[in-house]
Amino acid sequence: MSDVPQLPPSLLGITAFLLSKVGIAGRRRIGDRLRGHGIGLWDMAVLAALRDFGPASQRELGARLGIDPSDLVAVMDTLVPLGLVERERDPEDRRRYRVAVSPAGRATLEAALREAGEVRDDLLAALDEDERATLHTLLRKAYAGLEPRARIETPPAAVAKRDQAPVSQT
Repeated sequence: MSDVPQLPPSLLGITAFLLSKVGIAGRRRIGDRLRGHGIGLWDMAVLAALRDFGPASQRELGARLGIDPSDLVAVMDTLVPLGLVERERDPEDRRRYRVAVSPAGRATLEAALREAGEVRDDLLAALDEDERATLHTLLRKAYAGLEPRARIETPPAAVAKRDQAPVSQT
């Protein structure tokens, strides 16, 4: 018999409990990895949005990512001094800032995405590749049912594959 105490089977039968525990472990592990790059998860999200969708106003970024404007200012206060984004006044409206990912930001994002793939492999080590892809597809579908911003045109399998390898800079 193992010395490790078992969790109550009643809890292990609750999907939300399992998702929460795996999510907490994943968030902690990716957070640890991102700190090595001087960024956090929201910083990575901003870099990804700018890389995937192009330059945007801070307001557009906040709306796209669901980040409160004051929290987005804190993200910019991290990314700008590190040279990961370029922020300048919008020539069409001088009251707004326009933000673009810099070459250093692209490189940092690529490294962070590689780290995310490694965290995925570590976190889901008990699953084979087909099971990992199925889990990802089902989670994307469930999340898209809860969050309209998660409904994108990219097929889930392509996103899961992208999660495993760095995106090219072409």
